[in-house]
Amino acid sequence: MDERHETTRGIPAATVVVFRHAHGGGDPQILLTVRSRQLAFAGGMAVFPGGRVDPADRELADRLASDDADEAAHRIAAIRETLEETGLVIGVAGDIDAATACEARAMLAADRPFGSVIDRFGWRLDLATIVPFARWFPQNEGLTRIFDTRFYLADIGTGAVDLAVAEDEATHLFWTSAREALAMADRGEIGVIFPTRRNLERLAGFTTFGEARDHALDFPVRPIIPFVGEVGGRRSICIPDDAGYPVTSEPLDQAKRQ
Repeated sequence: MDERHETTRGIPAATVVVFRHAHGGGDPQILLTVRSRQLAFAGGMAVFPGGRVDPADRELADRLASDDADEAAHRIAAIRETLEETGLVIGVAGDIDAATACEARAMLAADRPFGSVIDRFGWRLDLATIVPFARWFPQNEGLTRIFDTRFYLADIGTGAVDLAVAEDEATHLFWTSAREALAMADRGEIGVIFPTRRNLERLAGFTTFGEARDHALDFPVRPIIPFVGEVGGRRSICIPDDAGYPVTSEPLDQAKRQ
């Protein structure tokens, strides 16, 4: 019997798996950031770019007159957080180069609303390029902070971009394949929390962004709520086995949960 109980509150958040072609071929690469050890949540861990959904994200979503303003706000948060944390512009159409990306990032660092940044450069949000992939809500694990996080996919093609770390949030950024990220974790070179590892395992099965996008469409997004159960005689943290993940459990004494 698994040990579950229901709660309803979580901090709305969004994170995005950014794909690019690997130089010289091979598995596509994804962008990871190593969080500062000073941060309360996942300090020192390698994660995908992302963060909380801000009120300004919701205001911008309302301006779009979207049929689903809540979903639009999450995608906007994923776009904004990626720009803030990495300097990379995704989910936006218009004239974009390294100089405008740098200026846009500086405006966000100066607490300018993302909507005003969009207006300043004549950009247009292209939310259709931010593809829903998963939603994780670890609401019954006794964590100090409970994030209800929506995961997205985005593709930048060749990946000829400049990146720079946001030093108040991360120590460095790097591109790698999902397979190599798992190998790095196994070697102790990076730390990954339970949701990140499960998503890396899922991503490792794809040889192109298109495969990942099509797979995501086969598994409608619903909240994944990890639970504790017995697997092979060991107390393990588990997820449902019908959500598209090749690995659905990990022993409690091995899993990194925050």
